[in-house]
Parts: sequence; structure tokens; C-alpha cells
Amino acid sequence: MKTTLISTLSVILFLGACAILFPVKLHSADEGSPDRFEYVTLRWGGRDNTHLIRPSGNVEFLGSQFSKVKRPERADDRSFYMNIALNALANEGYELAAITSDDYVLKRRRLKN
Repeated sequence: MKTTLISTLSVILFLGACAILFPVKLHSADEGSPDRFEYVTLRWGGRDNTHLIRPSGNVEFLGSQFSKVKRPERADDRSFYMNIALNALANEGYELAAITSDDYVLKRRRLKN
């Protein structure tokens, strides 16, 4: 019984000494995540006034690009044109992060640090 107690205390002491001498920093999966992503906001404002807000703050109106695409007669304006814009942004590496009634927020990994 005494040897078991001494062995247990020795192991605890050894592990405690290792923890003090060799500390390990634990990292979370999303550490620094706000710095790792950039976001764009796609806002529906009708076919001519829909716009994209880039991470730099530049605003691009998409009406001129939409006028180059022929919408099928019975297709909904908003669904059709937002789909065109979302697919173009997906080709740039963006993925959907959030949706409100008028906005789509997309994110991608930051290209530059």
C-alpha cells in the first residue's frame, strides 16, 4: 500500500514537473479568424441598382453586367440575377456566410496577409 502511494505520488510529481518545464500552448480552430477572411456584401436593389460592396469599400453596381444576360420570360428577376452574381463571386473563391432579406454576405480566405 505504501509503495503504491509512493508510486502514484511520484508519477503526479513527474507530470507536474513536465507541465511546468514544458508548457504547451493550446490553439483553437478559429484563432485569428477575423483576420483570415475577407467579406463582400451583395445587396439586391432591383435589376439596375443591385450592388456589391468589396472588402476595400469599393461599390460595384451590377446593372450593366445584368443587361448582358437574357432572363427567361417566366423567371423571377431577383432569383435569376442574384444567382448570376453569386456564381460569379463563387468563381472568385467566395462562399455564402449569411443572408438577410436584402443582403447576401460572402467570405473567402484572405489572399494577402
